[in-house]
Amino acid sequence: MELRFHTLDVFTQNRFGGTPLAVVHEADGLDTAQMQKIAAEFNLSETVFLLKPQRDAHSARVRIFTPKSEMQFAGHPTVGTAVLLAEERMRSVGGGQDALVTLEMGIGIVRVGVKTAGDGGVSYAEFDGPKVPERIDNVPSKEAIAVAVGLIP
Repeated sequence: MELRFHTLDVFTQNRFGGTPLAVVHEADGLDTAQMQKIAAEFNLSETVFLLKPQRDAHSARVRIFTPKSEMQFAGHPTVGTAVLLAEERMRSVGGGQDALVTLEMGIGIVRVGVKTAGDGGVSYAEFDGPKVPERIDNVPSKEAIAVAVGLIP
């Protein structure tokens, strides 16, 4: 199976700077285990898989994986994915365009405003947090947290 993908440098103007991100297009034929294996192969902090959205008005359904597990939301994958989708959509009309990208994520619907640059410039994106943080009364132990993120306490 051949899949189209992009590797991006998010939060930078320089190639091989910023935070790297892989985005795999048209991933609907992959199951969770396959996505996890591909993310492990890329070995980047996050890999995004784009799927057909559940609602036609949305841009894409997004699944985010680290090399070890799936995440419901993360900032730089959201920004990088939205910029990529906006730039692809606006390619025919050139840069300097505003776009609204709506992503279906594990945490819910995330709307991202994008200003495309074009001509080698740097595009810009911003979004509102999809969920307000809430206080947790039963905080896990530092040992449990360390294990969850693959660290030694």
